[in-house]
This record gives sequence, structure tokens and C-alpha cells, in this order.
Amino acid sequence: MLDPSELFTLADDLPDLGRPVLIQALTGFVDAGNATRLAREHLLTMLDARPAAVFDIDQLLDYRSRRPPMIFVEDHWETYDEPTLALHLLRDDAAVPFLLLAGPEPDLQWERFTAAMLALVDRLGVRLTVGLTAIPMAVPHTRPVGITAHATRPELIAGYEPWLHRVQVPGGAGNLLEFRLGQHRHDASGFAVHVPHYLAQAEYPSAAETLLSAVSRATGLLLPTDRLRRAAEAIRADIDTQIAESAEAGSLVHALEEQYDTFVRSRQEAGRPSGGTGPLPTADELGAELERFLAEHTKPGDQPAG
Repeated sequence: MLDPSELFTLADDLPDLGRPVLIQALTGFVDAGNATRLAREHLLTMLDARPAAVFDIDQLLDYRSRRPPMIFVEDHWETYDEPTLALHLLRDDAAVPFLLLAGPEPDLQWERFTAAMLALVDRLGVRLTVGLTAIPMAVPHTRPVGITAHATRPELIAGYEPWLHRVQVPGGAGNLLEFRLGQHRHDASGFAVHVPHYLAQAEYPSAAETLLSAVSRATGLLLPTDRLRRAAEAIRADIDTQIAESAEAGSLVHALEEQYDTFVRSRQEAGRPSGGTGPLPTADELGAELERFLAEHTKPGDQPAG
């Protein structure tokens, strides 16, 4: 394998980071409700950010699969939306430094990219890597947003109960990174927020808020969420209005509410905490939902869009 360190350029003036958390929020895999993108953009907008390491995107991206947009004006090309994959250094509301991996999921050289990230984790003294994902689920928007947690050690996600036994789903570079980190005895975890399937293609800031709140609880970082909360309240009001105007949509939501409430009652009667995990689908239901979602967002020959 080629030297993984040649994939990135590390800033030469980084301060002492202590033992930082690294949040992984790549674009390109399943991202129902655009929740991962919203969470990532929210952090980059609300907190001061600077590049800690920049990857050589030409070695990792298939441009013909995900063509960067350009704007043509009358007789010339005016802009090019240059793709960037970088590790950003940010500070939370208490000035604690942390890292954010943001940019397109690599199309190529997954193992080399993962090795490069392992080198950065070692070099920067990362104590915990946390991945963000959003998946479409048969849940109503009128109930608490659920979270599926996974990790390289069960202690990292204490309080989250397993919600399925075994399922095969399409792989992602972020998931592979968590897997490889675990093999190398690094702590890594991930949160997949449950987005109502009928809102999977819209922007759903409530899911982004839930993701960042889960990261805060797991890491101790003080991440801002007020703006996302206000956006979520506005979106919720708009969704309620639209559903009220459609008998078919209202029936769908009502059926999902009954399914959700039945599940919660059954868990409570069994003495098992519901703990914010939401209703648990079967493996077959999850696999079918993911396949459907990815199929709707993928053209022939394309990588899954995020």
C-alpha cells in the first residue's frame, strides 16, 4: 500500500489539543432528512473552524460519479464548487478543542484513506471518534426522535439498548473507519438518527439537533443546538399544517403513531427502558428501507448521494 500519510497535508501550527474528540460527518452515504449535513454545517457556521488536515481529493473522488457544480454566465464560467475533504479544528462553547471530519465520502482507496485517518488519530491523540448517520424509519414525526447507537466497546454507548440482532447493509467509508479503529483498539462510536421515512428527502433539523445532543452526552462537548431547535419547531409547524390538509397523510401518521405507542408500551411492560432509542424495526424492515432509500437517491453508476 502507498504511504497513507501522502493522502493529507497536516497544518504545521496546531496548538496542543490534549485528547480531543473527532466527529466524523462525511457526505455521500445515506443521510435521511439531510440530518448529518445540517449538523455538520451548523457546527462549521456556529463555531470558529480552521483546517487541521486537508486530504488530496483528486486521489479519492470519482468526479464523473459526483460532478461538482459549475455556474456559467453568458460567455464564461464564473464559479466552480471545488470539493474539499478536511479535518477541521473547532472549539465548543466552553472553548474545548475537537475535530470534525467533513467533506465527500471517498469513492476510491477506502483502505488507504482509513489508514490515513488512523495515522491522524494517533498523531493528534484522539480519544474518541464519533460518526453521524441518519436513516429513514417507519416512525411518526409526532414522537421523540430515536437514535441507534453502536461502538467498538459497549461501555461507550451505555444506556442504548441493541435494536436488532444482525443485518446486512451497504457499507460506508465512515462505518469502515469505525470498524478499523476498533481493530486497532481505538475507541469509536456512532449515532444513527431515525428520520420519518416520509420526510427522508426533506431537511429535518430535529434529527440534526438529536445527533448533536447525543454527541454532547457521549463526549461532554458543549455543542450549540439552539438554532437547530428553532428551525425544528418551524419545520414541525409546517409539517403539521400540510398533514392536516391531507386525509391520506393524516391516516399514515396516525397508523405510525399507533405502531410507535404499542412498541413503547410493550417495552415498558417488559421492564425495558425506552431510553430514547425509539421503535425498533426488524432486520428485514431496516434492510428494505435502506435499500429503497439508496435506490431513490442513486442513478445507475453513481455512488449513493448524501
